[in-house]
Amino acid sequence: MAQDEGAKEEKEHAHEHAAEMVKMPTNAVAVLASTSGSDVKGVIMLKQEDGYVHLTGKVINLKPGEHGFHIHEFGDLTKSDGTAAGGHFNPDGHEHGAPSTHSHVGDLGNITADDKGEAKIDIKAEGLKLHIVLGRSLVVHADADDLKSQPSGNAGPRVGVGVIGIAKPSE
Repeated sequence: MAQDEGAKEEKEHAHEHAAEMVKMPTNAVAVLASTSGSDVKGVIMLKQEDGYVHLTGKVINLKPGEHGFHIHEFGDLTKSDGTAAGGHFNPDGHEHGAPSTHSHVGDLGNITADDKGEAKIDIKAEGLKLHIVLGRSLVVHADADDLKSQPSGNAGPRVGVGVIGIAKPSE
């Protein structure tokens, strides 16, 4: 019996070491799904860089013009209007604003759709850490974020929502 307990402790100890050796994820992906009444779709890649997260990708089927683009607090897509994703991710309790200010962690500003309804994403989110947004969601809104109205920039309903998940590192 004592031998069994020793083997169990050894196995638990080995598991603890394996967990310590797991590196922080450096790549993530969000596949945007349409909310009810929308046909917006997209794929956004997130990559942890030195001091920022680089978001790249494309969103399609938007109305031409600017659209609010945010990280929201939950990766919950259970409501067809996208509201289960909660509000902007804001762990520090800052006011809403432009990404370059002391605003919500989730404030990414606006993306711009061309006359075909396509928005190319290339955003460097300064100070963001990828591991704190894994499992949360990326949200595209119907309208432009005015970057000042509280609590969320008056960007209108959500037209696309996707959960941020760990992605295979790029080769």
